[in-house]
Amino acid sequence: MKTYLDCYPCFLRQALSASRRAGVGEARQLAVLRRVLDTLKSLPPGATPPEVAHQVHRMVRAESGVADPYRQAKEESTRQALAIYPRLKALVEQADDPLDTAIRLSIAGNIIDFGARESYDLWETVERVLHQPYALDDREKLREALSQADHLLYLGDNAGETVFDRLLIEVLPLPVIYAVKGGPVLNDATLEDALAAGLDEVATLIDTGADAAGTILSLCSDSFREAYEAAPLIIAKGQGNYETLSEAGPKVFCLLQVKCEVIARDLGVPVGSIVVKQSTRA
Repeated sequence: MKTYLDCYPCFLRQALSASRRAGVGEARQLAVLRRVLDTLKSLPPGATPPEVAHQVHRMVRAESGVADPYRQAKEESTRQALAIYPRLKALVEQADDPLDTAIRLSIAGNIIDFGARESYDLWETVERVLHQPYALDDREKLREALSQADHLLYLGDNAGETVFDRLLIEVLPLPVIYAVKGGPVLNDATLEDALAAGLDEVATLIDTGADAAGTILSLCSDSFREAYEAAPLIIAKGQGNYETLSEAGPKVFCLLQVKCEVIARDLGVPVGSIVVKQSTRA
């Protein structure tokens, strides 16, 4: 997905938020914003939002000297999600269609996204998504793909959301490789966050080798790209993975909540929508 003009103020908002989380003073916050503005002036044609965000958040970390400005927020998000995990697990176990309920819960967890918004009501979101019609619904195609694949690569998104992904992985009928980011960016999950969510108990954990939101294959490690190419089926969680993999081909299924006007416009659905969408071929 291309970078739209509406993405520009979002990059500045993210840079300011990350700088404040890193605890730097106003002078250094201003220095970060000025560097971001310089970057935005020289965006290469066709750059995706995660490619720009990758540069923005590297600037923040370099300027602040803080390796992971979102670490405390990620730990708190995981604690909040684990606190309701037993209730969520019961919903899946008691459902007439456990897979469908687990897919919905996984999408509900995508609300934990500090790149798009910094506040949310987690349980209210669960209740809404459990009953909300899909704006785009390729669940039957996903079920068919699950029945034919021998394993699945699951591209995680945010810390805390990892707990919701665990619920889905627990009901999937095939082995799962779960991929997290290779380094901190926003509140995206790293290996430490996946372990805190207990994902090592239900999946094989790997990382992308890149400290970038979404999945920018050109930045990823050789070992991750090998796992990506070998996977017969891929679940890609969240807006960042949609932005980078929306045209990655039919083995990729994007699961997300639509949390901004840019994604809504690109998908042709309202903000607040829930989506299961099979990727197209570029």
